[in-house]
Amino acid sequence: MSYLMANYSPLEVSFVEGNGCMLTAKNGEQYLDALSGVGVVGLGHSHPKISAAIAYQAQKLIHTSNWYQIEHQQTLAQELCQAANMDKAFFANSGAEANEAAIKISRLYAHANNIKNPIIITTKQSFHGRTMATISATGNAKVQDGFAPLLSEFIHLDFNDVAAIAAHSGNKNIVAVMLEPILGESGVIVPAEDYLNQVQKICQANNWLLILDEVQTGIGRTGKLFAHQYNNITPDVLTLAKGLGNGVPIGACLAKGDAAQLFQLGSHGSTFGGNPLVCKTALTVLDVIKKDNILENVLAMSAYFAQELQALKRSGKVVEIRIKGLMIAIEINQDCSKLLNAALQKRLLINITGRSIRLLPPLIINKKQAGSVIKIIAELLEDL
Repeated sequence: MSYLMANYSPLEVSFVEGNGCMLTAKNGEQYLDALSGVGVVGLGHSHPKISAAIAYQAQKLIHTSNWYQIEHQQTLAQELCQAANMDKAFFANSGAEANEAAIKISRLYAHANNIKNPIIITTKQSFHGRTMATISATGNAKVQDGFAPLLSEFIHLDFNDVAAIAAHSGNKNIVAVMLEPILGESGVIVPAEDYLNQVQKICQANNWLLILDEVQTGIGRTGKLFAHQYNNITPDVLTLAKGLGNGVPIGACLAKGDAAQLFQLGSHGSTFGGNPLVCKTALTVLDVIKKDNILENVLAMSAYFAQELQALKRSGKVVEIRIKGLMIAIEINQDCSKLLNAALQKRLLINITGRSIRLLPPLIINKKQAGSVIKIIAELLEDL
């Protein structure tokens, strides 16, 4: 009998140790991790600098609460805001909480502009979290199933469809557009290169906030620190989590301009958010990314994956390969759900979403390890 609630269905393996891109199971077998804890452990397992920072801070001070000043929190806010060209930061414990904060900012923005029934535009196939507000924002009926009534103040439009957003110009109740730069959970759906630029122009013309959910695409996953930097734009609100703590739970909501001034004393909070331990860890993550040239490795390994994965198309089973940095999806022409366990048998950790194999390997992966991932996937397709 398990005392855990049944909302997960974990695979038949339990890990006891990790090192870089490798995980060791209870029986001693080693597994190549091409999922990074769903895009979280970007710098790999048990990174020596991250582990040292956690151990050091844990022995100094873990938590005091936001009733007092937290030096590491102030420093982290400065580093993130300067890197993203934002003005202010709020720290939470997850991506869902960061997005919840962004939604609350949009509500305050509406009230400041005398909008009584505010609406946020999001997209179909999106994923923004598991709180009631963020599943309402999410454009996926499966995630929402069983939780009605949802918050009704969201309009879900097709992703990568600028005209669909432009068609709502002039709607006085719309206050924001909330987007993932790349749809991660739906299988690495990459939009047109100028999609975010065009959306921002529409937002600016209508006095709407542009909220970018970079919980998965941020912190180097695409080859830039933030995916929107490919478009040379700055959103009004930016949310981060996953790779920011390399496994330690942290979320961040950054804002700029008017949006950065809306949270005032008592309007939002988090008991654990931004405590000394998580902020020290996140600062170390940013330092490692900078000093160890992690972004350069992401781009080099992305190019290697993009080139070598093309050979899989010869199988006749691959419909499309989608890749941006180290967000990778291999779409198959048939149901491939059984490949999750098949990969596990070959000691490779992957994800299956729809008809796609999704890979989110650690940003430190090397060419030999990438080659092993590709070889095993080729074998899986042969047996499919």
